[in-house]
Amino acid sequence: MRKLILILLCLFTANALFAQAVKNTSYKTSSGERVLQLEVVLDTDMASAWKLLSTDEGLVKWVAPVAHIELKKNGVIVTNYDKTKPLTDSSSIRLPILAYTKGKMITLKVELNNNFTKSVRNSDDNLKEVITLVKIDAGHTKLISAMSGFGAGADWDKTYEFFVRGNTYTYEELLKHYK
Repeated sequence: MRKLILILLCLFTANALFAQAVKNTSYKTSSGERVLQLEVVLDTDMASAWKLLSTDEGLVKWVAPVAHIELKKNGVIVTNYDKTKPLTDSSSIRLPILAYTKGKMITLKVELNNNFTKSVRNSDDNLKEVITLVKIDAGHTKLISAMSGFGAGADWDKTYEFFVRGNTYTYEELLKHYK
């Protein structure tokens, strides 16, 4: 009986460790800055997880039906959620690549489009997202997205909440491919 309980406890612990959900681990820094941090555990190795972030084919699987990446410093990720529109359309989202470490991390400058208020767009210079991959074991990789640079005020509160919902949805889409 003890063996059975021990086995069940181990299985429960393993399932909890690799639970397929987006975990919100957001926090405020000591200076009061909000950091939107989301984590997911993917049932895949580091190299495959990196391809999801660093190739057109990978991005199309989980970010948007139209996507392109120029993986280099001062490169860009461009996406569009409307598969009938080209990447040059004004509704496309552009995320300049500030830095990356091959296979491990990519830092993006978040450029807000016309869906956000002018006051927020004019003060979004510090809005960035750092996506980091961490090896758990040979078949599991943790993806951590940390977005910072949010300003203060009602319009920034709305912007923050938009990204909480939008980024959570996007990472839920990623998990659909790795269950």
